[in-house]
Amino acid sequence: MFNPDRVLYGRLPDFRLSELGEKMAEAAAADLTSRGRPMARLVSSPLQRTQESAAPIAAAFDLPVDIDERLIEPTNHFEGKRMRGAGGALRDARNWPALTNPLRPSWGEPFRAIAVRMLAAVYDAWQSVPGEDTDAPGGDAILVSHQLPIWMVHAALTGARYAHDPRRRRCALSSITTLERHGDRFVEVGYTNPAAPLLATATDVGAV
Repeated sequence: MFNPDRVLYGRLPDFRLSELGEKMAEAAAADLTSRGRPMARLVSSPLQRTQESAAPIAAAFDLPVDIDERLIEPTNHFEGKRMRGAGGALRDARNWPALTNPLRPSWGEPFRAIAVRMLAAVYDAWQSVPGEDTDAPGGDAILVSHQLPIWMVHAALTGARYAHDPRRRRCALSSITTLERHGDRFVEVGYTNPAAPLLATATDVGAV
C-alpha cells in the first residue's frame, strides 16, 4: 500500500497499491493459479486498493471483477489519522471517548455487524456459482476484502472471540483464506500466505 504518512486509511478513496503491493497481489494470483481449480467468479470490495489486488486474479482467470459493498472496510473514527508517534491520534484526548469499549468496538462498526455482512456476501457468492449437481461447469468464487473483515469471518466460523489484538491476526497482506460449504455451514479449510517473502518491507496499516 502506498501510504507514506502511515495513516489509517479505512474507506478513504485514492489509496492505491504500491509497487510492492502489486507484486504481492501477483503472488496471490499465482498461488490461486497453481491450484488448478476452476474459478467461476471474482468479487471485490469497492475500494481502489482491493480492485487493484483483484486485477492480476482477473487477468489470470479471464474474469470480470464484480463489486460487493459488503466486502468493504469497516467505518472507523480514526480514519485518515496517524495513530502513533508525535501528534498521533492516541495522544489526543479528544479521541479518547472513541476508545471506551474495545469489545464492541466503540471506535467504529461493531465486530458482529462486520461478520454478519461478510458472511452474507460469502453466502451470496457461493450461491451464484453453479454446483456440481448442475449442467454448468461450476467453479470457485474468489472474494477480495480487507484484513479486519476477513478476520471477523474467521472468528465467526471458528468460534474465536470477535474482540482481539489486531497485532495477532493471522491475516497477512495478500494472504488467502479458503472456505468450503459443509452441509448448512461454511468451514475454514485453509490459509496460505503466498506474499510472505515480500512482507519484510511492507507497510501493513489495514491490509487487503
